[in-house]
Amino acid sequence: MIKRYPAGERRKVDLGWLKSALSFSFGEYFDPDNTGFGVMRVLNDDTVAPSRGFGAHPHSDMEIVTIPLSGRIKHEDSLGNIEVMTVGEIQRMSAGTGIIHAEYNDSDQVEGSFLQLWFMPKEKGLTPSYQMTRYDESQLVNRLHPVVTSDGAEGTVKIHQDMTIYLTRLQKGKRVYHSQTVGRRAFAMVIEGQVTMNGVQLEARDTVRAEFEPDYIISANEEGAFVLFIDLP
Repeated sequence: MIKRYPAGERRKVDLGWLKSALSFSFGEYFDPDNTGFGVMRVLNDDTVAPSRGFGAHPHSDMEIVTIPLSGRIKHEDSLGNIEVMTVGEIQRMSAGTGIIHAEYNDSDQVEGSFLQLWFMPKEKGLTPSYQMTRYDESQLVNRLHPVVTSDGAEGTVKIHQDMTIYLTRLQKGKRVYHSQTVGRRAFAMVIEGQVTMNGVQLEARDTVRAEFEPDYIISANEEGAFVLFIDLP
C-alpha cells in the first residue's frame, strides 16, 4: 500500500526569517491523524534567512538527522560541538538523556535550506552524542546510496534505530530498485525533479508512505531527480 502526500498539502509556516513545510505534526501544528509514521516523527523542510536561526533549545530521547540542501548551516550543542554543514554532509544528533543545541544560517548574505528528520531511538536513556560526515555525491548517481545506517558502516552516519536513509540522483529515464523484508515500511521524498514509484507519479517535494510493499522501483521521468528514501520498521 502506497499513499502519496502532495507537496502543496504540507502544513506551511512563515515567520519571515523561517519558511517551513511540515510533513507531520510539529510545534503549534497538531493533527492527531498525522503524528508519525512508524518510528518517524518529523520531516521539516526549512529555509532560513541570512544570519538567522534557532536559538539554544533542549531535546531528549530522539534521533535527529539534518540534511543540508543549500547554504551553510551552523550547529552548536552542549557537548561542545561546533560545526558548519554544507551540501554533501549529513548530521546525526542523539538527544538521549538530554542535549541543548542551536542551528543558524552561517551566511549573512544568502538563505540556507535543509531537511530535518526526527526518529524515535531503539531505546531510551542513551548517552547524548553527535556525528557528522560527508558522502561522495558521485555515489548517488543512479543508485540508492546509504548515508545513515544502524551500524555506521562504510562512512555512513550511525543512527540508534533499525533503519537506513538513502539518497539517489537519478538521470533521465534511469531507475533504482529496493527490496524489503515483510513488515517494514518505506518513506520517500522527491527533493528535486519528477519520478514514478511503483506506478505512483510524484512531483518535487511530494512524499510517500508505504507499507506491505516488498519491492520498490523508482524511475526518473522527463528530467533528472534527487530522491530521499528511508527503509524503517
